[in-house]
Amino acid sequence: MARILVADDDVDIRELVEFKLSTLGHEITAVADGQAAIDACRGDRPDLAVLDVMMPGVSGLDAIRAIRADPALADLPVILLTARAQETDVENGFDSGADDYITKPFSPRELASRVEALLARVV
Repeated sequence: MARILVADDDVDIRELVEFKLSTLGHEITAVADGQAAIDACRGDRPDLAVLDVMMPGVSGLDAIRAIRADPALADLPVILLTARAQETDVENGFDSGADDYITKPFSPRELASRVEALLARVV
């Protein structure tokens, strides 16, 4: 079981991701924006974070940059989950430090598979 942070301003997506990952036995912390994601990571470091890119206030890209800049969190695995699917968007996501990039709409099964694969690589 891993502790996973999920940050998405869309409550339906957040609850879907939370439900799917919790059925795999993971402990989920769900937040609605990038600043809350940064604060949650600093407060109780998760094993993995799933961040939406477009959130109010602090975006997922800004959140991942803050996470990478924090020595205690720099190696935290992060998956970006976003509707931004252009090649430049994907490139910006990886340039910001993402370990994986999943576009919406997404398959909950694919998300679960990618989470499990990333956790297997870092454990």
